Amino acid sequence: MLQEKTIDDLLDIEEIYLEPAVYNYERGKEILAKYQGAKLIEVPSHWKIPELHGNEGSINDWTSIKKHVLVLGIKKSLTCRPNTRSSHFVAPSHSNGCTMACSYCYVPRRKGYANPITIFVNIEQIMNYLRRHTAKQGVLPQPDHIDSTYWVYEFGEQGDCSTDAAICNNVKDLMNLFKELPNAKLTFATKFVNRQMLTYDPQLKTRIRFSLMPHKMSKLVDVRTSPVSDRIDVMNDFADAGYEVNINFAPVIFYEGWVEDWMILFDELNGKLNEKTKQQLTCEIIFLTHNEQLHEVNVGWHPKAEEVLWKPELQEVKYSETGGKNVRYKRGFKGELVQTMVDMVKDQLPYCGIRYAF
Repeated sequence: MLQEKTIDDLLDIEEIYLEPAVYNYERGKEILAKYQGAKLIEVPSHWKIPELHGNEGSINDWTSIKKHVLVLGIKKSLTCRPNTRSSHFVAPSHSNGCTMACSYCYVPRRKGYANPITIFVNIEQIMNYLRRHTAKQGVLPQPDHIDSTYWVYEFGEQGDCSTDAAICNNVKDLMNLFKELPNAKLTFATKFVNRQMLTYDPQLKTRIRFSLMPHKMSKLVDVRTSPVSDRIDVMNDFADAGYEVNINFAPVIFYEGWVEDWMILFDELNGKLNEKTKQQLTCEIIFLTHNEQLHEVNVGWHPKAEEVLWKPELQEVKYSETGGKNVRYKRGFKGELVQTMVDMVKDQLPYCGIRYAF
């Protein structure tokens, strides 16, 4: 049996790029004290680091950068963006970037290529903003597909909260904040098992969504993540620890034999999840969206993954909400795939609700 992946397998910080103002924040001081041996490199902005951002040559050092480099900055624009799927709002980020390297991830298109973790050290300002924002919302007017009781705020959209939590207490602080807020809960998706988070006592005010896909495909495209079985193995533990445990079936990728591989995954869920976890389970089904620019970058470091991700004969152009030009499975074909997946979930996991599928 393989040993469970730990944060030490993913992070060994040797260099820290930081904005000078970081020294003025307690969270910044804590992180710098934790990584005392790291080389410090001051930069004018966490967005403007030529060695990392926009440097396609970093393809050659993709995973090395993610393991050995950390960026510290100040989150200057504090806004909540309305959302309609997994949450009501996307909260201002406490971090950006990721130490994992999933080959389908869209974040490299937005902020450099390797895009290591950036931690924002002004967490108190972020939390104060959230206090004000949630107070303005009042009570959730009526139950909806997102939640029956609370306004839900998405965190970690640009990274993974489970790995962020291994660096500093930003995630823990946010979870403690939402325990105090009477009308809101937070949610995030993750592909990493951080058992330390079992001690956080979220009191059902945090919805953790474990991202899952068939083992064979995950081994190819989920680079540097916790194995899928490890994610499933801790779902009961997280439910017992006071989390609302949900699932992201994402991304769903079409390939020869995809249905059979999903059936194997569903059998594992049925065999491992206890009744408590099953009773609260809801899933989100998200089919692959890809991007030509990202495809060209990926060919440079992970061409085998692109053999299943890049299928021009099956894909068409799709513009994102932010105006990005992406590709997805062709409309009629995708409709058939989505219906197949929905039918499989309803048949094989009858206890699992479906929040949305697209």
